[in-house]
Amino acid sequence: MLLVASHRALITVVAGLATLAVLIGPTARPAAQGPPLGGNLTGQLLVASEEMADPRFARTVLYMVQHGAGGAQGLVLNRPLGELPLVTLLAQLGMPTEGATGTVRLHSGGPVDPLRLCVLHTAEYSIEGTAPLRDGLAITLQPEILRDIAGGKGPRRRLLIVGYAGWAPGQLEAEMKAGYWVRAQADEALVFDEEYRSKWERASARRKIDL
Repeated sequence: MLLVASHRALITVVAGLATLAVLIGPTARPAAQGPPLGGNLTGQLLVASEEMADPRFARTVLYMVQHGAGGAQGLVLNRPLGELPLVTLLAQLGMPTEGATGTVRLHSGGPVDPLRLCVLHTAEYSIEGTAPLRDGLAITLQPEILRDIAGGKGPRRRLLIVGYAGWAPGQLEAEMKAGYWVRAQADEALVFDEEYRSKWERASARRKIDL
């Protein structure tokens, strides 16, 4: 069942896309970083605990795309915004629309740069600018992936995500120490499934305890 987090939010995002010529590009590519104290969380899930007081992250599940000495970035997996025609998305980005059919679902990945679009997907698909992650997943930040999706040549499974969650160096470690986040094992099934109502509970059941 599709949960529309906010129809108004989806309208705002779509309207915002029309104001920018390019939303996805190499500047947003996750940087290679050395692991910080406590281990590297890249490729794992970050699950908000019941103690999370920030409403932006209450009961959220994030996939971590970067974690290192320079900070961390993650993508919220359980905040769908809604669906829109693929032809509309391509048109708003100023891309060719010939042959584009069907709809795509947009997800809110976090409060940072909310008009930045990326695609988290299975790693059998790769183009220039695709960054491999872990366990058969990758992220692409180049607009060409949308044309491939429109032409039926895109990744087998994917999430189109606007915005992300970001932490300054040491910030995430402090929040985890305070008990606001726990880590959990990621896999393709949980990352891409559409059972948004239960994703937080299922991810929480996988949590790992750091002593």
